[in-house]
Amino acid sequence: MSATYLPEGLPAPNTGDALTAPYWEAARAGKLRIQKCRGCGAWQWGPEWICHRCHSFDLAWEDVAGQGRIYSYQRPHHPVHPALNGHGPYIAVLVELPHAGNVRMVGNLLGDPRQEVRIGAPVAAVFEPHDNADPPFTLVQWRVV
Repeated sequence: MSATYLPEGLPAPNTGDALTAPYWEAARAGKLRIQKCRGCGAWQWGPEWICHRCHSFDLAWEDVAGQGRIYSYQRPHHPVHPALNGHGPYIAVLVELPHAGNVRMVGNLLGDPRQEVRIGAPVAAVFEPHDNADPPFTLVQWRVV
């Protein structure tokens, strides 16, 4: 069994671009960081150079509580990448973050892939390091609390 939720061999995320680097740096430190507009105060995910609400370019990255609730989910059974052959099913969740303006982000739900998933269930972020990758990175996964 792998030390990580998903097997080795999946493509690594691009952690070095200027837009998303603050998110990946925070994840490596065990923190969840989301963009917030300094102009209108709107939170947003995914990362962009411009505010989704007021179109300001004055965005900041803020640390937020790694707590949310399941908004939606999917249980894929068929591999979407060769590294996932024989690894299904798994649960992908859309997590709503109340501490960040209810923005939503996608991640994996840890635990039994056949578990019952309840919409609205509270979840907590789990920071999964991939220290052997080049460069190393950390994924944000989710666990029901």
